Amino acid sequence: MADPGEKDSAESMLAETEKKITDAFDIFDHESNKTVDVREIGTIVRSLGCCPSEGELHDMLAEIEEEEPTGYIRFEKFLPMMTNILMERRYKPAPEDQLLRAFEVLDQDKKGSLTQEEISKYVSEEGEPFTQEELDEFLTAAVDPDRGVVLYKDYVSLMAVEDT
Repeated sequence: MADPGEKDSAESMLAETEKKITDAFDIFDHESNKTVDVREIGTIVRSLGCCPSEGELHDMLAEIEEEEPTGYIRFEKFLPMMTNILMERRYKPAPEDQLLRAFEVLDQDKKGSLTQEEISKYVSEEGEPFTQEELDEFLTAAVDPDRGVVLYKDYVSLMAVEDT
C-alpha cells in the first residue's frame, strides 16, 4: 500500500502546478473569460519554464484548439494539457553547460564572443530559423552594449534555468 504522505505530496504538487498554470493563463486572459489569444500560448508555456520548439508548440495548439479555430484557446482545454507537460517535465530548457558548448561550436576563433552578424547568420540559416522579431529580441537581450557583441558566457548564465 502506498504511503499516505506520498499521496498528499503528489496531490499538493498537482495543486501547485495547476495554480501556476492558472496564474500564468490569467495574466493573458484580458477579457477575464477563461480564454486567451492563440498567439499568447507560446509566451504562457515559456513563462512556465518550458521551451518547446515552434513545431512542438504547433502540435500542442493542434491538440487544444477548437474544431473550428476561433483564434482563442479555452482554459479548460489548456489546463489538462499543460499540467501533463509540467508533471512529465517535458520541454525543459537546456542546462548551462550544454548552451555554452553550443555557443563554443559557433565561436570557431575561440574569442569568447559572437558578432551580431554571426548570430544573425546562424539563427536564420541553421535549424529552425528565428523570425526577425525573435532575432531582434534575442540581440536586444544578449548584445553587450559596450562592445556590440554577444559575450555568450555571460549570456548563457542569464539564460540557464536551474532545474528545481
